[in-house]
Amino acid sequence: MNLHLATIAVIATNVLISLKGFNDVVFFDRYKFAIGPIRSGQKDRIITSGFLHVDVSHLFMNMFTLYFFADVVINWFGWERFIIIYFISLIAGSLLALFFHKDEPYYSAVGASGAVTGILYAAILLQPDMRLGIMFIPIPIPAYLLGLAYMLYSIYGMKKRLGNIGHTAHFGGAIGGYVTTLVFKPELFTSDPFMVFILAVPIVLLFILEKLGKI
Repeated sequence: MNLHLATIAVIATNVLISLKGFNDVVFFDRYKFAIGPIRSGQKDRIITSGFLHVDVSHLFMNMFTLYFFADVVINWFGWERFIIIYFISLIAGSLLALFFHKDEPYYSAVGASGAVTGILYAAILLQPDMRLGIMFIPIPIPAYLLGLAYMLYSIYGMKKRLGNIGHTAHFGGAIGGYVTTLVFKPELFTSDPFMVFILAVPIVLLFILEKLGKI
């Protein structure tokens, strides 16, 4: 795969900032997503937290996912709209986390999960016939099944509070990528209504579970 310069730039930025965070606890603590400091006025954390990661495996997983899906979005929309979707998804992820955890002053999280999930959702909406080969699974699986599995894992992660990872941001990012893609390409409502519907299911499920007090 020939990566676009914009994809390389986003991955490089994540790697460099994450490496700084791995080696500098003060830096990590200052720029991570944290409810208390954000509500006290440090709004920059809404964006900066999206470039920090817990460890190398967390960073690799997000960048590996971005590697597969970023250039699909760029090929359809151009690099400028790719960047717009990336940042809208990042911000939407942080805002949803702020909404869900507003009464938890000590809640904190990091990761590009929101932005990456937004790109993943955009790519699947644009090219739903994609198939991906997964290690130990001999048959390529439809990309939308991977997207749904990723979101269901996020629900599990939110419920179990797994690690210092922004699982809630996955959903905000998905909403950001989903809505922005449909704004840029509204004809998807008529050309592929099934995919528009199926990718909305985990988003709706999240809010149902939240209303029922299950999250």
